[in-house]
Amino acid sequence: MDPKRRILAYLRRRRSATGRELRAHLGLSRQALSVHIRSLIGAGQVVRSGTTRGARYWLASRAPAAVVVARALHTRGLDEDRVWEDLAAQLNLRRALRPNVEAITRYAFTEMLNNAIEHSEADRCVVRFSLGAGAVSFEVRDPGIGVFHSIASKLHLPNEEAALVELMKGRTTTMREAHTGEGIFFTSRVADRFVLRSHRIQVEWDWVREDVFVSTRRFLAGTDVRFEVQRGTRRRLEDIFGEFAPEEYDFQFQKTKVLVKLLRRDYVSRSEARRLLANLEKFSEIVLDFRDVQSVGQGFADEVFRVFARRYPAIAIRTENTSPVIDAMIRHVATG
Repeated sequence: MDPKRRILAYLRRRRSATGRELRAHLGLSRQALSVHIRSLIGAGQVVRSGTTRGARYWLASRAPAAVVVARALHTRGLDEDRVWEDLAAQLNLRRALRPNVEAITRYAFTEMLNNAIEHSEADRCVVRFSLGAGAVSFEVRDPGIGVFHSIASKLHLPNEEAALVELMKGRTTTMREAHTGEGIFFTSRVADRFVLRSHRIQVEWDWVREDVFVSTRRFLAGTDVRFEVQRGTRRRLEDIFGEFAPEEYDFQFQKTKVLVKLLRRDYVSRSEARRLLANLEKFSEIVLDFRDVQSVGQGFADEVFRVFARRYPAIAIRTENTSPVIDAMIRHVATG
């Protein structure tokens, strides 16, 4: 029987189980069990509570009920830090969460609530905070102008799809005098799952599956943000900042990663390249992730890897997940 099915069958016979119990019953190594358990947690079939050797695993349907707090808030004069402190005290988060998880959740919650306060142009919003056995999550919902519409209109972009692309590059803000534009970029990377939805666009960062998904949904007024992180994660906020704002750049947000497939799966023209590269000159290092991109034409590759590279010689351009065909085209234009 498939190991995942054996894990689920074992948990059906018991209220919960430790990793040691599962390994002994299934005859799996610690590493093998970790791979299967992570997949089951990502699929929503298993929940983990506790950390490391004290961790226990439950079927999602049998896990202890989450504690949920929901509040309707007026945004005028609202202080996101005070809202967080009230929630933390009510749910005793400092005791319930590991320090790294508390830091991640506090950062993400205050950044997203601040967006609703200062950018949504709404006079109210709703927050919903959930402390479950395996994960901590929250939702921030406002009936304002919508995050993609706001960026598109204030930065004079052609449509909301273009606003999405700019937002995902990082350092995109409509209030440069007061904000850096880092909040959504870093929040999306400290989460296990982060969903941003507005009007007809939804973008989901799923780091369990290590992918990002964009879809078209029914119209939703305003903006809805959903965040989730496993309570047992070892991820640290400083590691995420260190990846994109490293010491070599004086801890400034000078490195970004662009998932190229979000614009297209096949690239041909120079205009497509210019759209991809728009506003990336503000970074010192650009990582272009070509995962799932099938092909690039000579005009596109030349615009990125010769024209742009020569125009901004101080910017390092790196690639990830390129196919042999794409590698060959990049080498062709770079050496030509």
